[in-house]
Amino acid sequence: MDEQQTQGSTRTASPVRTRNGTWRNWAGTVAARPARETVPASAAELAGAVRDAAAHGMRVKAVGTGHSFTAAAATDGLLIRPDLLTGIQIDHEAGTVTVAAGTPLKRLNVALAREGLSLTNMGDIMEQTVAGATSTGTHGTGRASASLSAQITALELVTADGSLLSCSREQNPELFAAARIGLGALGVITSLTFAVEPVFLLRAREEPMGFDQVTAEFDQLVADEHFEFYWFPHTGNCSTKRNNRTAGPAAPVGRLSGWFEDEFLSNGVFQAANTLGRAVPATIPSLARLSSRALSARTYTDIPYKVFTSPRRVRFVEMEYAVPREALVPALRELRAMVDRSPLRVSFPVEVRTAPADDIALSTASGRETAYIAVHLYKGTPYQAYFTAAERIFTAHEGRPHWGKIHTRDAEYFAEVYPRFAEFTALRDRLDPDRLFGNDYLRRVLGD
Repeated sequence: MDEQQTQGSTRTASPVRTRNGTWRNWAGTVAARPARETVPASAAELAGAVRDAAAHGMRVKAVGTGHSFTAAAATDGLLIRPDLLTGIQIDHEAGTVTVAAGTPLKRLNVALAREGLSLTNMGDIMEQTVAGATSTGTHGTGRASASLSAQITALELVTADGSLLSCSREQNPELFAAARIGLGALGVITSLTFAVEPVFLLRAREEPMGFDQVTAEFDQLVADEHFEFYWFPHTGNCSTKRNNRTAGPAAPVGRLSGWFEDEFLSNGVFQAANTLGRAVPATIPSLARLSSRALSARTYTDIPYKVFTSPRRVRFVEMEYAVPREALVPALRELRAMVDRSPLRVSFPVEVRTAPADDIALSTASGRETAYIAVHLYKGTPYQAYFTAAERIFTAHEGRPHWGKIHTRDAEYFAEVYPRFAEFTALRDRLDPDRLFGNDYLRRVLGD
């Protein structure tokens, strides 16, 4: 990859004890106190650290930037930080990019754009590491283009015996079918190879629309290449966004108007409104009405990562479920009815996105056309009542929760909603029979 990775590739990393440190995730929903941590600079060092931990009876987890809301990466054993596992290698002829596990998506997007390339689709933030984002099924929205994990063409990971395994559709295909969204249960990813394409332009059209119109016309709206919308609880108002490829010319958001809408309004004013709402919940419906009525339409054209992604500085907690696409409108209407008849005060919009079916064993879109409903609350706000009521609706529609977001489902439930669940757990039994990469979260969602 890069010089930083190749140096010292023959030495073994010795895990060092943390300085009474506690690891916390981005949202503050998870805390863990690992006994040791290590920062390997190569796949060989990482493999050595795994073997050493196994010899000492210590469980192992790798952690990215902590953007998951679950305890998927928490451990009381060895914590692997991928800070030095960074690097990007572009193969123009093959149309691929190979990326070291700890590389942030932001760095990858910028590097690809510099070379006139782009991923086909992506999520709406790019702070995560590539391994962390793909391992939990990070996705954007798209009629025909799927999640970040579905764009992987090959990967390498260190397994429980310290071996470095490579997989693709041709090499170890059964591992490839599972490890693209592996939850950290099959091993520690060292590198990922993604399909890329020549950079293109997206024309973004953002505009307000009524809830009743969006739900009535949903099938027509998702005919756009990338469609998503936000519904503001306590109102009948939505904000829609349609992204479609265009020949151009580029017409980016102006620096001043971009700062005003994306930083001042979407982050600064939104932060203040949520702070007030948390202190005085009775103000939330009025604030929601004001916010949704202040929405304005705008159109701009830019390269993909500048259209797909946005700064998200207001911290929150989130639950997201994937439901069959045909169940989206009924589920969303049920969610609205539940909020309207309850004493709940919901300060964050509900986000709706879509994805085509894919062939990854534990993908939330595995084998079915999918729509996503994400519910959020401001960090520090009690969320259990809202999320429990929403989850009851989603599971009634055979919903699959996002692996990195809050949910209460367990292995028994997942065995019912994932046709290939047993395939994944059998592979885990073979690769990690002693659960070196296990933790309490994986015990709940995968079984023991």
